[in-house]
This record gives sequence, structure tokens and C-alpha cells, in this order.
Amino acid sequence: MKKIYTHIQEFAEGQLLLVNKPYKWTSFDVVGKIRNAFKPLKLKVGHAGTLDPLATGLLIICTGKMTKQIDTFQAEEKEYTGTMTLGATTASYDMETEPDNKFDISQLTEEKLRNNCKQFTGDIQQYPPAHSAIKVDGERLYEKARRGEDVELRLRNVTITEFELTRIELPEVDFRVVCSKGTYIRSLVNDFGAALNNGAYLSRLRRTRSGNFQVADAWEVMELVTMIRELKTGDGAPVE
Repeated sequence: MKKIYTHIQEFAEGQLLLVNKPYKWTSFDVVGKIRNAFKPLKLKVGHAGTLDPLATGLLIICTGKMTKQIDTFQAEEKEYTGTMTLGATTASYDMETEPDNKFDISQLTEEKLRNNCKQFTGDIQQYPPAHSAIKVDGERLYEKARRGEDVELRLRNVTITEFELTRIELPEVDFRVVCSKGTYIRSLVNDFGAALNNGAYLSRLRRTRSGNFQVADAWEVMELVTMIRELKTGDGAPVE
């Protein structure tokens, strides 16, 4: 259930807002839209756990004093649902770039696919995508990748608590994943395809949960912006 606010001062004191990030919006787009809704009031606004532009779902936004707890919220377990497309790979591991290498999927069976999940459950290591927001020497990796520069990738330790396939209609496979902070679902999908001596890329992703917070309780961005503006107009009291 969405929390109802009655006074603009509540946001300055510190609030945690659950937002459903739209498709093709960056996480920073969402933060910017909400921050602008408070203008001319000067209010700290930040987010916990970045979602890729092509992903949708739960984004935790913190305001005011609550921004000090962003690292705590960001560290919590996450749940995702999504779709992978088998038989091809992309440089970005998702649909940001066009498929390059293509593979025959005629030998893939439901049994092979389900058994393949087992090796990606538990404590695993993965390389982040070259097209990611990780900073190296002060620059995002995706900026280097888009210029065609070589990107040095380092293995990361992550934990996959649950990994199940919920629909198999090749070349598409739906899945649900519960994982630790820092897990790249794009990398998981790419590695899943490689382990089959095949290819796979992420074609849909939605974050459904972060810690105990559910996307079902999230605001739509413009719904939240409208609420903030109406509170500000109706109250009129400046936030120091």
C-alpha cells in the first residue's frame, strides 16, 4: 500500500519512496523528475540500487535525512523477473545493442535449461557487462565501451539465492531470480547461454522486490510528482 503524505515537511525530515521505474528511463531520470517537483525548495534526493534504462520496476528513492541510509537499503537482497532470448549474444548483454553471434538452439531441451540453473545458484563469480555504470578512473564503463575502447573487467563475488525458469518457449525463456547486491542479471543471462555452449541476452527485466519492499506498493513517477506538487501548493510553507 502506498504511503499517504499530508505535509511537505515530511520529505525534508526524511522519507523512503517506492517508485515503479518506467521503461527506457534511467534511475537518474527518476531522481531528477522527483527533485524538480520540490523546486524551488532545496531538498536532497537520491536512489538506492540503480536499474538499467531497459529495466523496469522497484526503485527506492530517499529524501532529506533518509538519504544517509541509502547504502543500507542498497545492500538488501533483490528479486527480479525477466526474459532471456537464447540463440544469440549482444555486446551489452541486453537489447541496447544488436545481436552479433548467433547459435543453433534446436538441441536445447527443457531438461538442459533447468539443469543449467543449478550451477548459477549459490555463491558465484561474474564479470560485469562492459556496458555498465561502474566507474573506472572516474568514467562510466559504458562510455568507454560506446567509444569502442577496451574495458578491463574484474570478477565480482555475488550470491544467487533462487534462480528458476517460469516459462520456456524458445527462443524465449522467462525466469525469476533472488540475488545479492551487485548482481548483474545481464551477466547472469550471458553466462547462462555460454554454459550451454550457446548464447543468450536479456530481453526484459523487472525488479519486483528489494529487501521487504515490493513493487506492488510503488508509486508511478508522474503520480508521485503530482502528489508532491499538490502538497507544496496547498501547504505553501517553505522547507529550510
